Amino acid sequence: MEEILSKAKYWLSDVFDETTRKNTQHLIENDKKELEDSFYQDLAFGTGGMRGIMGIGSNRINKYTLGKNTQGVSNYLKAQFPKKEIKVAIAYDCRNNSKELAQIVANVFSANGIKVFIFSDLRPTPELSFAVKHLDCQCGIVLTASHNPPEYNGYKVYWEDGGQLVPPQDKEIVEVINSLDYNEIKFEAKEDLIEYIDLEVDQAFIEASLKNVNFQVSRKAKDDFKIVFTPLHGTSITLIPKVLEKAGFTNVFIVEEQAEPNGNFPTVKSPNPEEPDALKMALKLADEKQADMVIGTDPDSDRLGIAVRDNEGKMSLLNGNQTMVLMTDFLLKEYKAKYGFKGDEFIASTIVSTPMMEKLASHYGVECKLGLTGFKWIAKMIKDFPNQTFIGGGEESFGYMVGDFVRDKDAVTATLLACTIGAQAKEKDSSIFQELLELYKKHGVYQEKLISLVKKGISGAEEIQQMLSDLRNNTPTDFNGTKVIAFEDYQTSERTNLETDEKSTINIPQSNVLIFYLEDGTKVAARPSGTEPKIKFYVSTHHSLEDTSDYKVAKERLENKIDSVLSHFDF
Repeated sequence: MEEILSKAKYWLSDVFDETTRKNTQHLIENDKKELEDSFYQDLAFGTGGMRGIMGIGSNRINKYTLGKNTQGVSNYLKAQFPKKEIKVAIAYDCRNNSKELAQIVANVFSANGIKVFIFSDLRPTPELSFAVKHLDCQCGIVLTASHNPPEYNGYKVYWEDGGQLVPPQDKEIVEVINSLDYNEIKFEAKEDLIEYIDLEVDQAFIEASLKNVNFQVSRKAKDDFKIVFTPLHGTSITLIPKVLEKAGFTNVFIVEEQAEPNGNFPTVKSPNPEEPDALKMALKLADEKQADMVIGTDPDSDRLGIAVRDNEGKMSLLNGNQTMVLMTDFLLKEYKAKYGFKGDEFIASTIVSTPMMEKLASHYGVECKLGLTGFKWIAKMIKDFPNQTFIGGGEESFGYMVGDFVRDKDAVTATLLACTIGAQAKEKDSSIFQELLELYKKHGVYQEKLISLVKKGISGAEEIQQMLSDLRNNTPTDFNGTKVIAFEDYQTSERTNLETDEKSTINIPQSNVLIFYLEDGTKVAARPSGTEPKIKFYVSTHHSLEDTSDYKVAKERLENKIDSVLSHFDF
C-alpha cells in the first residue's frame, strides 16, 4: 500500500490540474479501496486497445493517461516518419466524455506539430479505420470502450494500413509511453493543425461499403424484406440507416427509444449485442411489424447481433459463430460465381472461434488463416500477404469484416451484408435460418458456448492468473470422461500430442491462451479477456446432420455435451 500511496501523492503535484489534485486528496483521505484500484497499476493495452474506468489515477481513463499515451504515440510517429508531414485521424463514440477526451488527444497531437483530422461528431469505429487510409494518415485514434459498461472509456490506436497496432509497433510504442513522465505531455493545441471532418469521409465510406456488398437482389425483394434496427444508443445511427436506404432497403424500422446516442445506455443493462436482453425492445418491435430480421449494434458500431425468424416463425437469436459462417459462405459462393477462384484467396478467423470456418475453406478450396483474438490480427494477415485476396473474416464475438477496405470489424457493412443475404434468401422462398440449416446439413452442426467469469481488482487479476496456471501445470487428462488427446499452450508456442508425447511449434504470436482437443472432436479454450476483468472459457463441438428436420434434436444433444464438458470446471 505504501507504493500505491507514494504513486498517488505524485498526483497532488502541480503537474496536475486543481480538480485532479483535489479528487486525489479525497481518495487518499476517504476511500482506500478505490485509491488502491485507481493506482495499483498503469492501464495497459489489451486485445482491443486500452480500456478502463474513467476517473483519477494511473489505472483510469482520464486526460493524463490519454495525454501520456498520445505524447508517446507522437514521439514514436516523429521517429518513424522523420521526413513526412505526419497526419492522424481521430474519431469517438457516444460514451460520456468521449468528445472532450478526443479533443484533448487532438490538442496533444497538434501541440507536437502533427496534422489532425477529427470528426466533429460521433462516428463508428470502422469509419475511423477507413479514414486513416482514405486521408493518407500514418495513425488513427478512436475513443471508445466498445460494449463495456457506462463507466468505461478507451483508446484504440490504428496504423497507416488502417489496422490496429500489432507487433512490433505495439510494444515499441508502449515502451515510449512508459518512458515518459506526465510533465512531458504537451497539452497546448496548435489550432491551425486541427481540421474537422464529416460529410466527405462519410460519403466515401458509404460508397465503399455499397461497392463491397454489391450482390444481385431485386428491388421487390428489398422492398419486401422487413428489418428492425437498433443502434443501442450508439454511433451506428449516423451511418447504417443511410447505407440501407442507399442500398434500396425501404422497410427499415428503427427502435426509437434506443436511437438517440447516450453514454448511459438507459434502456439496457449492457449495450452488448451478444446479450439477448440488449435486443429485447427490438425483438418486441419485430413481432409488432412482423419483421424478417433484427439487427443491433454495439456503441462504436463494430459488432452486430442478429435475430431471424426460425422455421416456426419465431425470432431466433444467432450467435457470432453462426453469423460468421453464414456471411462467409455467402461471400465465397458469390465470389466463386462472379470471378472463380484463382488459388490466392483466403478467409480468416480466430483460434477460439468455430472450426466450421476451416470446413468452409476446405469445401471451397481456399485458405483459412487463424489468429489470436482481435481483428488486428486479421488486418495483419492482409498486410503480411499482399499477394493474396482477402474475402471476409470474423470472430465469435459478433464481429465481421467484408473485404479489406476497412481493416477492423465493421458492423455497418456487415449489417448491409446480413440484409442482402436475408432478402436474397426470402426471394427464393428460403430464409437465413433455413440457409444455416442447409450449411449444417452439408458440413455438420457446430455448437459453441462461451462462459465469462468476472474477476475484478487486484485479487481478481491474481485469481485469473492462478486459474490459468492450474490448467497449464496440471493438464486435464479428460473432461468429464472424454479423453484429452492434444493440448496447445500459446504462451510457450507449444502443441503436445498427449497420446504420443510428441511436441510441435505453434506459429502464432505468444499469448496467454490454452486449448484442449478431446477425442470426440470437442475443443475447449481458456484465456483472460484483453478488455475486461474476465476469464473466458470457450467450448466447441459438432455432429453430423442427416436432415434439416433433425436440427433441434442434434442441437440439444450438443448442448448437453457442452454442459457435460463444462462440469469439469468448478464455476
